[in-house]
Amino acid sequence: MASLWLALAVVALFFLLLQQLQKKLSTKKKKLPPGPRGLPLLGNLHMVGENLHQDLYKIAKKYGPIMTIRFGLVPVIVASSPHAAEQFLKTHDLVFASRPYNEVPQYMFYERRNLVSAKYGPYWRNMRKLCTLQLLSNAKIHQFQPMRKQELGILVNFLKQAASEGTVIDLSAKVASLSANMSCLMIFGKKYMDEDLGDKGFKALIQDILHIAALPNFAEFFPFLRVLDLQGFARRMKELAKLFDEFLERVIDEHVQSTEQKQAKDMVDTLMSIMQSNEAEFEFDRRHIKLFAGNVHSNSTFVS
Repeated sequence: MASLWLALAVVALFFLLLQQLQKKLSTKKKKLPPGPRGLPLLGNLHMVGENLHQDLYKIAKKYGPIMTIRFGLVPVIVASSPHAAEQFLKTHDLVFASRPYNEVPQYMFYERRNLVSAKYGPYWRNMRKLCTLQLLSNAKIHQFQPMRKQELGILVNFLKQAASEGTVIDLSAKVASLSANMSCLMIFGKKYMDEDLGDKGFKALIQDILHIAALPNFAEFFPFLRVLDLQGFARRMKELAKLFDEFLERVIDEHVQSTEQKQAKDMVDTLMSIMQSNEAEFEFDRRHIKLFAGNVHSNSTFVS
């Protein structure tokens, strides 16, 4: 049975590859910057390793500050000088503002509707405006200063106690936990412990999401492999997305049912007020509350 499935996979792979090659040959050749010739299928993957920035620097010394390389079947334009980077990121910023397809936001953020991955346009501009004015304004950040001071004080006192007792601690883990706790308090209004997600701890879930997001996904280099999901990447992302969505739904339900009078509104409170008042310049629903809350928390945890 295993050999039969392997044979079917090989046949499917052959036809998908043939389809991609035919599409590539039938497409009019685009005028691209110079770059090294690649191997069939692999492109220039064999020319880069763990130190990607150093490898790209060596290639750029031969082909110039703007060059084309291919990661598998995907062409990549590399800007490797300050002037070239300025052309892409400032002078012609609007042309290159959209992001390429990536499977992580496709599954985790409701088909790439988050601020980082959404295509540039009216929706993206309205999302950015809402985030800048309502969630990350100076007044909003200053509002949480007492909380940050309190959480930092808890960590400092813990370190003093550990030092007096000669206890060995994992400082990186403590700082990461501090960042996660601050994020939870600012976004959700409370800390969430590992037991808050049953068998899958809350912080463990976030770490799993960040871990799989950092893994190399062959389907991004060879798009025809996406339908086969040979690494189980899509399956795993769907599982994590379901768990995270259920958690965020629970957070929203808790806020809806809460009668507590808060001195400082958390970000979910703010987002719910926007949804109920129709302040947003686009259709805003529970999905967008989850988008903002999940995206901000994941990014802050990643930075830590």
